[in-house]
Order: sequence, then structure tokens, then C-alpha cells
Amino acid sequence: MAQILLIGDSLVADHDWQPRMVGYHVMNFGIPGLVTTDLLASLPAIKKKVGYADVILVMIGTNDLLSGNYDFIDTMKEIIVQVHKLYPTAELIFNSLLPIEYSGLPKQMVNSLNVQIEALTMQTGCCFLNTHSRFLDSDKKLFQPDGVHLTEASYEIWCRSLLEYIAFLVEDD
Repeated sequence: MAQILLIGDSLVADHDWQPRMVGYHVMNFGIPGLVTTDLLASLPAIKKKVGYADVILVMIGTNDLLSGNYDFIDTMKEIIVQVHKLYPTAELIFNSLLPIEYSGLPKQMVNSLNVQIEALTMQTGCCFLNTHSRFLDSDKKLFQPDGVHLTEASYEIWCRSLLEYIAFLVEDD
């Protein structure tokens, strides 16, 4: 059974992924409040707990945005480098930032950062899962009243997108 490691912030942590990902062993290492530098620092500890993964999904950057830090792409690159060193055979998927509804955020910041994240994934040989566009295409209520945390409908979309992407990766091998 393929092992999927999910790492990131509360958007990862707040959901029980396993029931939607039957046929895979899902390990959720999401931590509420995590920023990119925290995730980078936590990678060795995660490796001690999870020695192997077939697929790793990284969802990070939302808390950086909320704290006003828009300059975290270099830290994301370091995360990619470290994950590749720790899990050299794993397929690494970086999730796009989501279209959060937060009033303090400059209007096009999420789009701009997603362009940079996608370019980074192309430069480093990992994958980019554009959940942002899937969320924009939905007519469902995707965010809780805080405009950041997700509803069950959004997890349904995200999980379906992830499973489709994993199927594509497996078929492509």
C-alpha cells in the first residue's frame, strides 16, 4: 500500500484524510500555526517518525501570508531541497496557496505567489497541485467564517484533486 505523507499547517492538520484516500496509508503531519521556517526546521523530526513515503504533499505558506510575510519562496526552495535529501525516492507535490478571504491581504498576492511556487516546482523537479483554480471554479461554500479554514466541501475538492494527481503520477511511472 502506497504511503502518503502530508505536511504543512492547520489546513492539512484539520482534516481526517484517510477515509477519503482508501487504498493508501495516509500520515498527517500538519501542525496548526506552522509557517515555512517552522516546517523547514521540523523536517528532521518528521523523518525520524516517518522513514519512508511514496508521495509527500506540502501545504504551507498560509500563516506566512496572514502574518504579513510575503517573502518565503526561498524558504520553500529549502524545504524542497531538504525533502529531496530526506526522501529521495518520494514524489513531492507542492500545493498551491488557496484563495483565502482575508481582508489584510493585498489583492493579487496569492496569485503572484502561486506563480512563483509553480515556477519553483518546475525548476526543482517536483509537482505543483493547483488547488487554487479548483476552488475558484467551485460554487460551494469553501471557507469557514474566518475566511481561511476550510469546510468539508473544500476538503472534498482538495482530496479529489490530490487523488487525481497521484493517479496521474502512478500512471506516468
